[in-house]
Amino acid sequence: MFSLPNKVTIIEVGPRDGLQNEKSEVPTEVKLAFIEKLQLAGVEEMELTSFVSPKWVPQMKDAQEIVANAKKVGRQFVLTPNEKGVELAIQANASSFAVFVGVSNSFNKKNINKTTQESMDELQPIVGKLLEQGIFVRACISTAFHCPYEGAIDSKKTIELCRKFVSWGVNELSVADTIGMANPKESYYLFDALLKEFPNTLITAHFHDTRKMGLANILAALQAGVNRFDTSTGGLGGCPFAPGATGNVATEDVVNMLEQMNIETNIDLDLLIEAVDTIEPFVSRPIETGMYKLSKSK
Repeated sequence: MFSLPNKVTIIEVGPRDGLQNEKSEVPTEVKLAFIEKLQLAGVEEMELTSFVSPKWVPQMKDAQEIVANAKKVGRQFVLTPNEKGVELAIQANASSFAVFVGVSNSFNKKNINKTTQESMDELQPIVGKLLEQGIFVRACISTAFHCPYEGAIDSKKTIELCRKFVSWGVNELSVADTIGMANPKESYYLFDALLKEFPNTLITAHFHDTRKMGLANILAALQAGVNRFDTSTGGLGGCPFAPGATGNVATEDVVNMLEQMNIETNIDLDLLIEAVDTIEPFVSRPIETGMYKLSKSK
């Protein structure tokens, strides 16, 4: 019989990953209210925003205001794709940083106009300086399973990229099924291998729900020993450079599943639904996650 963790940490990515692809501008005050509702629900780790060019991701142009005005609760990440982003995030007094690289060269080129190796060459000194300052760094590994341009990704390539980040001393690896094409067997295999090779690094699983296998992939990762998951309230999300990718697996559905399995999250499901209510009027598509629809039918 497989064993499961007694407690899981949810890293909420809705305010950043969930909203980055929204075409209509979400007001800053709404984002801050959304973040506060998530905090009240018990979320202690969260992606707040990203310091990227407003030309490419206009939704994130208020990054400095978000960092300055969000209540300081737990660990709050900001995504920083390059040296300029890091400089702006430091100026804003951000406390935890996330960098990202795609295993797939094609995806990385589409995303930030650099090959995977070029990104790594640029990031290594940046990550080194952040770690020297005692700043928490998470490395986000995109297209860890499949790529919209190259198809299936060899797990050896994903593990090798993770190995490089671990050799630099990053605190966490967030390993992503960016386009939601992984299956539970792939999920178990990769995370089992990562946990065995990097026992002293935090390993987080990040699934999108394109083919409605997000929860199944999370269960497989749990069986492999993962106890940290990126999720997005309302199932919001998607990537402008990953055609066909839908939203992240919904936080409320994950919390509900874990609660039913007697796995502790310290997140209040009813308050989480209130967070969905806060953001739902400002997003472009109806929120149709299982727990949210159920709450509206009562």
